[in-house]
Amino acid sequence: MSEGNKTIIRSIIEDFNHGELNSVVKLSAPDFVYHGAPPGIPPTREGWKMLLAMFRAGFPDIHFHIEHLIAEGDLVMVRFTGHGTHHGEIMGIPATGKEVAFSGVVILRFAKGKMVERWEEFDMMGMMMQLGAIPAPA
Repeated sequence: MSEGNKTIIRSIIEDFNHGELNSVVKLSAPDFVYHGAPPGIPPTREGWKMLLAMFRAGFPDIHFHIEHLIAEGDLVMVRFTGHGTHHGEIMGIPATGKEVAFSGVVILRFAKGKMVERWEEFDMMGMMMQLGAIPAPA
C-alpha cells in the first residue's frame, strides 16, 4: 500500500499547486488529526485546509516541489521545498511583494487508503526573515 499512499500525496500537492484545496478533505479520514496545527487552527482536516487556504491567499503563486518521498508501511515522509510571492496578508503580515523560498518535512499516517494523522516541521523562521517580519541574524 506504500506506493498508493505516495500517489495520494503527489495528487494533493499537484492539486494544491493548481489552487485546488478539496483534495485534503477527499483524501483524509473524517477523524484526521493535524498534529502540527498552529495556534488558532483546529487540529482537524478542516484546520489543515484552512491553513492551506491561508497560504494560498498570502502567496497566490505558491508552488510546492517534492524533494524526497519515502513510504514504509502506513507512513509516508515528504521533504519539500516551496516558493511564492507574498501578495496577500498571512499571519497578520501585510503583503510585501517579496519572494520567499522555504523547506519542510511532513510525515503522514494512512489507514484504509485515507490520511489519518499529519506531523510537520517547516522553516517558518526562515520564511519570516525573508518577509522582514523578524530580523535576520547579524
